[in-house]
Amino acid sequence: MIPSTSKVKKIKIVSVVGARPQFIKAAMVSRAITRHNAEGHAPKMEEILLHTGQHYDLNMSQVFFNRMEIPEPRYNLGVGSGPHGEMTGTMLIKIEGVLTEENPDWVLVYGDTNTTLAGALAAAKLHIPVAHVESGLRSYNRRMPEEINRVLTDRISSCLFCPSRTSVANLAKEGIVDGVFEVGDVMYDAFLMFKEIAQNTSTILTDHQLKPEEYCLATVHRQENTDDLRRLSGIFGAFDVLAAEECPFIVPLHPRTRKILENNTLDIAKNVHVRVVSPVDYLDMIVLESQARVILTDSGGVQKEAVFAGVPCITLRDETEWVETVEIGWNHLAGADKEGIINIFQKVLPLGMSDPPSLYGGGRASHKIVDCLQSI
Repeated sequence: MIPSTSKVKKIKIVSVVGARPQFIKAAMVSRAITRHNAEGHAPKMEEILLHTGQHYDLNMSQVFFNRMEIPEPRYNLGVGSGPHGEMTGTMLIKIEGVLTEENPDWVLVYGDTNTTLAGALAAAKLHIPVAHVESGLRSYNRRMPEEINRVLTDRISSCLFCPSRTSVANLAKEGIVDGVFEVGDVMYDAFLMFKEIAQNTSTILTDHQLKPEEYCLATVHRQENTDDLRRLSGIFGAFDVLAAEECPFIVPLHPRTRKILENNTLDIAKNVHVRVVSPVDYLDMIVLESQARVILTDSGGVQKEAVFAGVPCITLRDETEWVETVEIGWNHLAGADKEGIINIFQKVLPLGMSDPPSLYGGGRASHKIVDCLQSI
């Protein structure tokens, strides 16, 4: 006999977010929690959203809460950007204060940012179980701060939600097998849910006079590229050549990348075929991705979304944590060498759009996560 909800303890969850992709992932899990409660399942769940403020630019933060109907965070720590140690330490102090006050049953963290690690560390030191969404990803490049964040977070998590078989296998290699669940990718959930809404509401193509499949989309923000002027020059040098000779580019540019380019007198506006714009919200990004001819990026999330959209992807890194996208021939590692990027682009351009295989579940990852949290 199932006990009545009045006799079952409510599960309190603090969801820690702070960077653009985490807003999207949290939106899907929050919807699944709301549905769980509305359908009368026991025990009920109370979710408290804590925003560290790691991304504070309007287009990279508040817009997500507005257009994706995410509830306003109960806490906004306003940490902002800064050196890794300072940022993570400040977050750790502030998150600890919130967790001490709220005393949740679970702390839910997402991805591989400084927010992820700070949330997990604060919870672990207070003996609060940590659930990590997007566990098991590995690039095996310890020079990437994201790699350090994801490895350490996985080590102190009690519940590890993996997006793919590869991520489950990565954890097993490290001896982590307990509390591991292959649930699929919440970003795939989001893409399926918001694609039609985006197509019906976004004006991004007409705003920038873009024609479907007649432009390339590019994003650059990873520290390994932005903090190395040789790599950054190689990437944007390739963009200049390809945009002039092959296909116009649109580049929604991360504020940090723009600042570095400007501080080093790298002219990003000299080529009329490279259109640099401010960061766009998630719905506009879905449209840009879905209608692009080729996507070039150093973002892990955009690599996957290229697969979701059925558009060939060129990754501007030497390795990727999403190795399965490379194994199926949908994603191509190009590094940051100008000629290398151009050569791979010319091979990829004729591939066009088609239907890629499903790698990340059936679009129910968020519901599987909620089911796991209420049953453990």
